[in-house]
Amino acid sequence: MDILNKIKQIQSLSEIGTHYSKNDFDLLRYKEISDLCFSVLEQITDLPAEELKVKMVETDGYKTPKVDVRAVVFNHHNEILMVREKIDNCWSLPGGWADIGYSPSEVAIKESREEAGAEVKPVRLLGILDKRCHDHPADIYYIYKIFIECDFISWVGSDHMETTEFGFFSFANLPTLSTPRNTMDQMKRLFDYQSGILVEPMFD
Repeated sequence: MDILNKIKQIQSLSEIGTHYSKNDFDLLRYKEISDLCFSVLEQITDLPAEELKVKMVETDGYKTPKVDVRAVVFNHHNEILMVREKIDNCWSLPGGWADIGYSPSEVAIKESREEAGAEVKPVRLLGILDKRCHDHPADIYYIYKIFIECDFISWVGSDHMETTEFGFFSFANLPTLSTPRNTMDQMKRLFDYQSGILVEPMFD
């Protein structure tokens, strides 16, 4: 939704202005702009403005996109590893928010182990995508998605805190996708990397 992205952008600019401004008049105006943004977002998302503020407002520093890292793990049968998400009962690549103190490849290892019980070795960056540019549902966050190809090593066991099951799937037999996390177009591209049709990393 274009209007949602524009409101998020305006709200982000108000936060940046608040962080860098020293003038009381400007600070008041930036707060008014931020409050107006959350008022509109409240109407668009049906979430309370105060809840949105808790989720979205940066308390310090320059506002930047959130980062979602996904592990792309194929087996010898050209099937891709996927996990069933508890939040919507649909399927996605193992992954999640990038954690402070972890490199992108370390996040891919961590999420594969926690969500699928798979020990993996990151081998190649496949892409960095702006979620806004792809066929995902609207989101209150502005998100970059990183896809990292990983070699499967072994099964080590999963804590299943966020997922209920896992498995390898061919492209022809993909389960119902968790579209906030992965789209069908993205899945097709990942299989194209596996087959050698695509070589260079994708971006935007």
